[in-house]
Amino acid sequence: MTLRPYRSILFVPGHRAGWAEKAAASGADAVVLDLEDSVPDGEKAAARAVVAASVARLRSADPRLGIGVRVNPLATGLAGTDLEEVVVPGLDFVFAPKVTGASDAVRFDALLDHFERRNGVTGLDLFVPAETVAAIQHCEEIAAGPRVAAMVGPTAEHADITRAVGFEWTPEGEETLFLRSRVLLACRGAGIHPVTGLWERLDDLDGLRAFAVRGRRLGFRGMIAIHPRHVPVVNEVFGPSPERIAFHRGLAEAYEKAVAEGAGAVRYEGVHVDRAHYETALEWLASHGVRR
Repeated sequence: MTLRPYRSILFVPGHRAGWAEKAAASGADAVVLDLEDSVPDGEKAAARAVVAASVARLRSADPRLGIGVRVNPLATGLAGTDLEEVVVPGLDFVFAPKVTGASDAVRFDALLDHFERRNGVTGLDLFVPAETVAAIQHCEEIAAGPRVAAMVGPTAEHADITRAVGFEWTPEGEETLFLRSRVLLACRGAGIHPVTGLWERLDDLDGLRAFAVRGRRLGFRGMIAIHPRHVPVVNEVFGPSPERIAFHRGLAEAYEKAVAEGAGAVRYEGVHVDRAHYETALEWLASHGVRR
């Protein structure tokens, strides 16, 4: 997996050229230029050129920004035409909608092989949302598929998965807990980045924060966003706070000191610590890019 562990992934309509820079200025770790649901059918063809140009501008302005494109689903017959124009230098990943099984990941992989070579691009990842019943049922196989570097656990209030499963959305998310948990475990098993779905209520930042915290506690490490105002909250929730950095560093140091003194366990801030706790602390620090 080459995809970085993005905290915030902000979507923006691909045909709105001026919106790409606004999205990048939000502080999001990654921006996804959308060619699917947010682009009217009559504008999809023109939007491809707009997206390709946006990728080039965003990459020139910020080498660190994650840049992705959501193409149209394979079943529409538009995915290949999308990829032909938007697989350009500067792109990091392709957001692959309506995937139903591992075979769809293989089909996307084949398309990317072709257009990478044709357009002088290498190393693109696949970002797969679990937005169909079949995707939930086959999430383990999808997560292990070629190029798949991240999956999204479904939570949206008004989206494809809501209609497909028939659940009634609540802010607490109990109705999607099983669905999200399956995707989360599939990601962990495959060693890819687990991302939780979006919060649709644009003005409810307190609700967003509570929802993001629940996702982080469950095990997700990033979140989809659809408004720039949501990005700072998501980054804070999924980022390493000074308190958590200090705790994990201190735990690792306490354990290492105990081992050097011949002990296999130690008490640290009222917690029993052994090797499992130590390895968890090291993994947490590494996953957040924190140096010892």
